[in-house]
Amino acid sequence: MIVGIEGKVVKKEVTFVYIKTTSGLTYKVFVSLSCIGKISTDVISLHVTQIIREDQHSLYGFIDENEKKVFDTLIKLNGIGPSTALAVCSTLSPDDFAQALVSQNVQAFQKVPGIGPKSAKRILIELSDFSLQLHSDDASSGSIFEASLALESLGFKKEMIKKALSTCQGGDTQTLIKEALRKLS
Repeated sequence: MIVGIEGKVVKKEVTFVYIKTTSGLTYKVFVSLSCIGKISTDVISLHVTQIIREDQHSLYGFIDENEKKVFDTLIKLNGIGPSTALAVCSTLSPDDFAQALVSQNVQAFQKVPGIGPKSAKRILIELSDFSLQLHSDDASSGSIFEASLALESLGFKKEMIKKALSTCQGGDTQTLIKEALRKLS
C-alpha cells in the first residue's frame, strides 16, 4: 500500500500531477485544486491514498494531512466516490469542512459539484460525530478519530463506538482501540 510519494513534478495539470521518483518511475497522482495551488516547487512530497479497483489503480495525493483525513473519511460513505471526495476537498478546506459539519451547513456541501441536497444531508448526518476531531490539531482527538475509523471498519456502529471511546482513559490510537474493544465486547 502506497501512503506517500516524493519526487520531481514532471507534469502539472488542474486535477493531477506526474511525479517522477528517484527510482525512475513516474506516477500519476490526482490532487485537489487547493493542493495543486500549493505546488510551487519541482520536488514535492505528498501524503497518498491508494485506491485499487478492478479496472484501475489510482493515487490521490495531499500536501495537508487533514485534507487527506477528510478525503479518507468521505470515501468510506456509501455513494461518495473518490472524484466526489476530491471535489469536496477542492471546494472546502479541512477547517471549512469541519465548520460546515459543526454548524450543519447543507449549503456548504451543495456548493460542491456532484453533491445535491440529499447527499449533503446524508454527509452531515453520517459525519456529525467526526467534526470536532477533524477540526482539532490536538493529538488525543486525532487518536480518537483514528480509533473511531478503525472500529467502524471492524463493523461496530458509530453510536456504540462514540459511547465506548467517551469512557476510555485516552492515550495513543492503539491503546484506545484495545480499550474500546474490551468495552464493546
